[in-house]
Amino acid sequence: MPTHRLSARFAELKQQQKKGFVAYLTAGDPDFDATVERVRLLEAAGADVIELGIPFSDPLADGEANQRAAERALAAGATYDALLQTVKRIREFSEIPMIFFSYLNPLFARGFERAAAEAAAAGIDGMLLVDMCLEESAPFCETLQAEGLDHVVLVTPTTPEARVQGLVASGSGFVYCVSRAGVTGEQAELQRDAEAVLARTARHTSLPRALGFGVSTPQQAAAYAAMSEAVVVGSFLVNTFHECGNTPEGRAAAMQKITPLIHAVKGVSA
Repeated sequence: MPTHRLSARFAELKQQQKKGFVAYLTAGDPDFDATVERVRLLEAAGADVIELGIPFSDPLADGEANQRAAERALAAGATYDALLQTVKRIREFSEIPMIFFSYLNPLFARGFERAAAEAAAAGIDGMLLVDMCLEESAPFCETLQAEGLDHVVLVTPTTPEARVQGLVASGSGFVYCVSRAGVTGEQAELQRDAEAVLARTARHTSLPRALGFGVSTPQQAAAYAAMSEAVVVGSFLVNTFHECGNTPEGRAAAMQKITPLIHAVKGVSA
């Protein structure tokens, strides 16, 4: 049955006049126990939504940080079965909205309908399918809808206006607005394309817009939050957790660096 955790969380944020923080983690990096503990810490610090990246050998939309994370997860033996068990473990203590961020290949290997049904049963709320093109999306969207899963779509600076309209019409939960062309990764400066992407998206949907790609400082997080309904932070989290080490002390040290970004987003009023 549909949980509607995503829509409920964004409705709550709107009522509170707050902005959302979407945290990306590569699942299984460096192992699934670490994934569980990182989700626990991120939620306690104020994260609103968790994106779990399904490890894949050819993540063409990802920069070095997330590519390396996927390599570490795969080298440690990450499987879809283990990922599902990890989601179930998280659901034992948390109702935070969670989506899978995935390329199509790992889901095709499983069987898309089976993978979607298993994800929903484990406690996943939606999927963001990075390389699914609009023209071929109908049957996949129908499967997601049948399983009560939101379909989170991507809009980029190079997405034409007419295509934006088609993409958001098939989407639910929220829209991931990409701040710049290229791959994921931390950036030193704010992206000039961000406002245009957000405006183009808002003309065609009332879904919340989460702005991501490149956020690595509290100042950037606050600036992105001022323009959108939520901010997505990924590579910075992946790098910080990795560099600080997979121990309780390392995770605590990582959160000392990550929490200021969450607070920066939360400090911006809607």
